[in-house]
Amino acid sequence: METVSGLFDSYDDALTAVNKLQALGIDRANISLVSNNSDDWYGRHPERTAHAEGHAGEGAATGAGVGAVLGGAGGLLAGLGLMAIPGIGPVVAAGWLAATGAGAIAGAAAGGAVGGLVGSLTSAGVPEHRAHVYAEGVRRGGTLVSAKVDDDRAAEAQAVLDNERGVDVTVRERTYRDEGWSGFDPEAPVYTNEQVARERARYRS
Repeated sequence: METVSGLFDSYDDALTAVNKLQALGIDRANISLVSNNSDDWYGRHPERTAHAEGHAGEGAATGAGVGAVLGGAGGLLAGLGLMAIPGIGPVVAAGWLAATGAGAIAGAAAGGAVGGLVGSLTSAGVPEHRAHVYAEGVRRGGTLVSAKVDDDRAAEAQAVLDNERGVDVTVRERTYRDEGWSGFDPEAPVYTNEQVARERARYRS
C-alpha cells in the first residue's frame, strides 16, 4: 500500500476531502486526520461530538465539524481525540495516526524525536522532507489528511487531496524556507492563537 497525504488551511476543506476518500471506497481505518486546535475551535462546539451516524455524511458535505463526521457512533474515522503534540500544541486527531501505538500520540507522550508526527508519517512511507512540511503546516494552523491506499488507487486518492483546496506543498515549503525555516522542530514554541489566525488569514483566498 501507499500513503497519500494532503495539507489544508481549512479543516472544512479537509473534511470534504475525507468524505470523498471514503466515497472512493477507501476503508475508514486507513484514513487519518490531524487538525490544529490551538484556538479550541473543537471545544467551543459541543455539537461537533454528536453521536448520530445519520449526520456524518451531512457534516462532511457541509463542513459542519469534525465531531459529527469523525466522532459519531459508526462515524467516518476511529480514535477521535484531543491531545498535545510537541512543537505543535493541541490537535484534534483521528484515524491511524491517532490509533497506532507508534504514531503521533505515542511519539508525543514519549517525547519522541521530531515529535512523533514526522516519525509516524515517515514510517508510513512519506518522504521525510515532506513530512516535515506537513507537521509544520499543522503547527501553523493547518489540517493534515493521510490515507493508506492500494498502489493502483494512489493516484486517484492523491488527486482528491490535491483538488479539495489542498495546499501546494512544494510552494508552501518554498515559502517556509524563504523565511528561514529549515525543518519541523518539536522544541519550537507552539504558535499562539494570534499567530495561527494570522497564518490562516495569510493564505485565505
